[in-house]
Amino acid sequence: MLHQRSRLSGHKQNSAAKIHRRGGPRLLHWLRVGSFYTRAELLDARQRWLEQGKIVVFTNGCYDLLHPGHVRLLEQARSLGDLLVLALNSDASVRRLKGPARPLIPEAERAALALELAAVDAVTVFDEDTPRELIAALLPDVLVKGADWAHWIAGREEVEQAGGKVLALKLEPGYSTTGIVEALLERGRPGGRARPVHEVTGGPEGSSG
Repeated sequence: MLHQRSRLSGHKQNSAAKIHRRGGPRLLHWLRVGSFYTRAELLDARQRWLEQGKIVVFTNGCYDLLHPGHVRLLEQARSLGDLLVLALNSDASVRRLKGPARPLIPEAERAALALELAAVDAVTVFDEDTPRELIAALLPDVLVKGADWAHWIAGREEVEQAGGKVLALKLEPGYSTTGIVEALLERGRPGGRARPVHEVTGGPEGSSG
């Protein structure tokens, strides 16, 4: 994890330099480099944010192959508070949940990409199957998931007992990582046609994971 954090820190500095060279302040209103936190660092930061009166929003997922549906959800979540924490499933966690062929993008790269998004202030990685343990320790003011998980949101009980809000946000129709993978595989098959991704997502709501 220390090596991974070092990689992310270096990526963050390099990205900031590239942003300045390519567009300077003109680009920074929509593209901002967030910070990576270990769990211990995140809990320390949470205490500081609490003392500062910051409203902390939390969401989580695999975010394997970041797509517009992910970005829209993160933007909605960020609008609900002062800071957005995105917790990503580790590679081992993704494999247990999605199968041995996943993730397509390693956790360090998924984290680095998420840190480039203006909506994301903090990124951390958890190795459990769900982020419930992390959420119980962090106790965000607002816990957010996509509507595809409205029936079961890990950490709901802990957040609500602490006086926080739990929200299931409507998803951008027509996007899911599984749908994107299926569309790409079909294009590579003999006789396969290049169908738009939204035709193979398996439903109108897409996925937040």
